[in-house]
Amino acid sequence: MLWPNGARCAVMLTFDFDAETLWLSRDPANARKPGVLSQGIYGARRGVPEILKVLKSHGLPATFYVPGWTAETYPDRIHAILEAGHEIGHHGYLHEWIDPSQPEAEREAFEKGLEALDRVAGIVPTGYRSPAGETSPNLITMIERYGLLYDSSLMTDIEPYRHVLEDGAPGPVELPWHWSSDDAPHMMFAIQSPRAIRNNDEVFTLWRDEFDAIREMGGLFNLVMHPQFIGRPARLALLHRMIEHIEASGDAWIATGDQVARHWAAQDVAGR
Repeated sequence: MLWPNGARCAVMLTFDFDAETLWLSRDPANARKPGVLSQGIYGARRGVPEILKVLKSHGLPATFYVPGWTAETYPDRIHAILEAGHEIGHHGYLHEWIDPSQPEAEREAFEKGLEALDRVAGIVPTGYRSPAGETSPNLITMIERYGLLYDSSLMTDIEPYRHVLEDGAPGPVELPWHWSSDDAPHMMFAIQSPRAIRNNDEVFTLWRDEFDAIREMGGLFNLVMHPQFIGRPARLALLHRMIEHIEASGDAWIATGDQVARHWAAQDVAGR
């Protein structure tokens, strides 16, 4: 894979700005639990502004994947993200988990999310990330039908690739990720399903080693984060630390999902 300006690898700093939808989609009963929802509120109230400060201090672009409900509920945060020059991608409406057996529900959530982004800030996203990393052939077809350039929902590779639709036609570009490079498995806590919360050194080691290995292979390091987790005070220090490690390599191209997908797609066309 040839990255711009002789870079050895590409890096995406991505933030799934779910706010309360993360908890509402997991269990509708959480709507009656202020304590649970307060984690999502923190992500919007404190997490996003603090993350924007970190990104500004390094002069780096990022991609925020936003459910439509979040955009409607926190329009000021959406405008702040855009004003800082970052990309906003599509992330469903209420962070709905995909059920391939219900294509109409998939379509409704997809369209409702798009409409909300447009209504709140005139956003016409070029990228999509499925909530919870679940997708379906129907959803990939919708991404293509609605004119989006790329998807970032699957874990099939460490390099971008192009989907092939059910009829054999070329589909959207896929920008893969993996749970090991996601903050949620290491930082999220729910009373219903408690698990250990890893400290910064543990998470840094996981992320550093994954980045180093992908860099050696010339791939895409897609770092997935959530404002309600990485936006906590001590975790912001981890974000600084990880960015500094990436920058210290001297040969990583840090870009938005849109930039990565367009660069890959241009090479794909040229190589045919």
